[in-house]
Amino acid sequence: METLYLVGLGGAAALGAAINAVAGGGTFLVFPLLILSGLGAVQANIMATIALWPGSVASSVAFKSERAHLEMKRLVPLIAISILGSALGTWLLLSTPETVFRELVPYLLLAATLLFTFGKKLIRHAREGGSLALNRNWIPACAGMTGIAIYGGYFGAGIGILMLAMLQMLGMRQIHEMNAVKTVLGSTINAVAFAIFVFSPLVVWDVAIVMIFGAILGGYVGARLSLRVSPQKVRLIISVLGFAMSGYFFLYGV
Repeated sequence: METLYLVGLGGAAALGAAINAVAGGGTFLVFPLLILSGLGAVQANIMATIALWPGSVASSVAFKSERAHLEMKRLVPLIAISILGSALGTWLLLSTPETVFRELVPYLLLAATLLFTFGKKLIRHAREGGSLALNRNWIPACAGMTGIAIYGGYFGAGIGILMLAMLQMLGMRQIHEMNAVKTVLGSTINAVAFAIFVFSPLVVWDVAIVMIFGAILGGYVGARLSLRVSPQKVRLIISVLGFAMSGYFFLYGV
């Protein structure tokens, strides 16, 4: 039975990482499944981050051409804010009592699902032209990234949409550059959370290791297959799943 349990969660991590590579939203699958498998809410959140971040790294390797022309020096201030904000978010999560976080889970899932489903409207005008100019938008860039990084360290679902919307409001219109910036900053936020969470006694390492290997495989394969799969259809399925799990937790609790 334990073997089937591990294989099932490893497969869930692989599918979640592949979904992240194609359209985002893998957390909406992995996080609820971990709760339904018997983990506490805070523990499930930590385990989802531990499992899925290596998968995002594998996807990033497959998508490396997306970042080929990105000027990294322009992102140094936002990377620094991502590190500090994510560290604060993870500290807040680890400081949140289990009973409180359980009460928050349905609301967090619903808010993230709404953002995931309808957030594209925030970036629908992204097109060629316009690049990141932090010198003209220093204060809003720092403020926006601070909030996103704290949220990313605390829960994280939907941060990709938030970052794309923020970058557009800062004047960016080149969608490929926006995606590259989102990948760098999102990976930074999740890397910091991962680095802190690995020291948590809440990590179940036999489960985590299986899920990490599954996520690496799923993330890389998903990135390779992303051009052959309709992101819109995947997003629709994930949105339905997100609303269904939100409803379940509102009705039956966590």
